[in-house]
Amino acid sequence: MMYTGSKKYIPFQPISLPERRWPDQVITEAPIWCSVDLRDGNQALIDPMNLEEKLLFFQTLVDIGFKEIEVGFPSASETEYEILRTLIERDLIPEDVTIQVLVQARPHLIIKTFEAIQGAKNVIVHFYNSTSTLQRKVVFMTDMQGVIDIAVEGAKLIKELTDEQVKETGVNIRYEYSPESFSGTEIDNSIEICEKVMEVLGSTPEHPLILNLPNTVEGSTPNCYADQIEYFCRHFKNRESAIISLHPHNDRGTATAATELGLMAGAERVEGTLFGNGERTGNADIMVVAMNMYSQGVDPGLDFTKIREIREVYEKCTKMKVHDRHPYAGDLVFTAFSGSHQDAIKKGVDYMSHSGTPYWEVPYLPINPADVGREYEPIIRINSQSGKGGAAFIMQQSFGYELPKLMHTEFGAMVKAACDEAGRELQPNEIFDIFHREYLEINYPYNLKQYKLYEDNDTSGDTQVHFEGILRFEHEDHPISDSGNGPISAFFRAIKSIGITDYQFVSYREHAVSEGADSKAVSYIQLTAPDGKPVFGVGIDNNISLASIKGIICAINRGQGSGNQS
Repeated sequence: MMYTGSKKYIPFQPISLPERRWPDQVITEAPIWCSVDLRDGNQALIDPMNLEEKLLFFQTLVDIGFKEIEVGFPSASETEYEILRTLIERDLIPEDVTIQVLVQARPHLIIKTFEAIQGAKNVIVHFYNSTSTLQRKVVFMTDMQGVIDIAVEGAKLIKELTDEQVKETGVNIRYEYSPESFSGTEIDNSIEICEKVMEVLGSTPEHPLILNLPNTVEGSTPNCYADQIEYFCRHFKNRESAIISLHPHNDRGTATAATELGLMAGAERVEGTLFGNGERTGNADIMVVAMNMYSQGVDPGLDFTKIREIREVYEKCTKMKVHDRHPYAGDLVFTAFSGSHQDAIKKGVDYMSHSGTPYWEVPYLPINPADVGREYEPIIRINSQSGKGGAAFIMQQSFGYELPKLMHTEFGAMVKAACDEAGRELQPNEIFDIFHREYLEINYPYNLKQYKLYEDNDTSGDTQVHFEGILRFEHEDHPISDSGNGPISAFFRAIKSIGITDYQFVSYREHAVSEGADSKAVSYIQLTAPDGKPVFGVGIDNNISLASIKGIICAINRGQGSGNQS
C-alpha cells in the first residue's frame, strides 16, 4: 500500500557545512552527564511519581554516579516544588551533586524558582524559550527578535536574582540556557540568541554558560544534528566560555546515534534519561550511550554494574517496563537461541578460558554480561531453533559437564526433538533431565553388578591391570575377567568372553564434575557400533576407573537401542 499523503510533509533542510570534521572524530572520554528523569521523564508518565518514588529515584541516580540531576520544574506545580524543598530541607543532596531546576524565561516563574532553591548549595538554573521556525509561526506568532527579547529579559532577571542570593547565602549558582527546538531553528538564529544570553550573563571560561541545544523533536537523520552542533561550535563567539550540551529526543528512533555524533561534533555534555523515558518516543537513553562507550574501552563515569536493581527501581517508580530487547538491560539481550550464534559464543567462552587473553573476545556479545550484573543468567537458551552447540554449552555452564565435540550433534538432536515436542523453550534443568535419562540411567541389557581391579607386573616387568566382575544380562549373572594395560582395555577384553565382540573402541575423555574431596569423575566413551555408526556412552563415579567402565557399558546399551529396565 502506498502512502498517498506523504507529500504533505516538508522534508528537513540540511545546513551547508563544508569540510565537516566530526566524521573523523572518535569518542575517547565521557561527557558531563545530566539526568532529566525527574523532569522530562516524570512529566511523560501516565501516573507521575509521588514524593517517595522521586526520592528513591534521586538516590538511585546518585548511586549510579550522576553529578548533575534535574529535579524538576518547581514553579510549575506544588508537587514539583515539594520534591525540591524536601531534598534541600532533609539534606539529601550530596556535596558533589548539583541539582538542576527548569524554568521558562518568564518573570513570575523565574522568581518562584529562586524562592524554591533557597538553602541549596549547588544549583544550575536552566531557563529556556522556544525558538523554532514552526513555533514562532503557529504558537507565539512573533519574529526572531521577539523570542530573542524574551530570552534576554529572562537572562537579566536571573542574573539579578542570582547576585542577590549569592550575596545572601553564598550559594553556587550556574546558568544553563536552551533555545528550545534548536534543531528546528535556523542555525544562525540559534547562535545569535545564545550569544545575546551569554553577553547578559557575563560568562567566562572560569564560569561558563551551559548552552543546551535540544533535538526537541527529532526531524532528521542524526548526521544533520551533528552538522548543526559542529556549525554552532565553529561559529559561536567566545566558545571557550560555553559548555555545549545535547538534549536529543527519539522521534525517529535515532537518539543514541544523534547523541554520539553530537559528541563527535564538539559537544561536552549530555542530558537524557534512564532507558530513554520521555515525551512521545522518549529522550536519549543515557545508559545505552554510556555502555556503548564502555564497550569501546572508554570509562563512562557512571556505574551500571547493578543494572537489575536499577531497572527494578525504574519500573517501580515509573510503572513502565523495560523491553526484553532493550540494549544491555533487557531480559533477552545476552541470550542466543540461534544454533550458529550459540556455537560461536561457546567457542568464544572456551577461547577466553584457554588463551588467557586480557580482552573480551566472545562473538555476538559486545560486553561481558557480568559487567552489568548478569553473570547468573544463561547466555544460551534452548528452543527449536537452537543448534548442536547450545545444549552442550548449557551442560557445561550450568552443570559442569564438558561434552566432547563429537557428542554435540547426538545430544543436540535429542534436545531439539524435545523442544519440538514441547513446542517451547527448554529450561536448563529440563536439558539435564534429558542427558540423565539418555545416558546416566541406561542399564539394560547389560548391568555391572560388581567388579574388582588390581595390578601386577608381567614377566617383562610391564604393569598389567586385571578386571574381575559380574555382568548381568538376559536375567542372569555372568562372571567375566581379563587383563590389559589399563582398566578400559581389561574390561573390553573381558566382555569378549560373553560374546560382545562387534563394538570398536574409538575415544575416551574424562574430567571432574566438581572440585574438592567430594568430586566425581565423568567419562565419555565413543564406540563404533556393529552397524558402523558412532555411539556414545557416559559414566560417572567417584572412582575414575569405574566411571570409564560405566561409560563403555552405557555406550553398548545405547548401541543396542535399549534403555532403563530391570
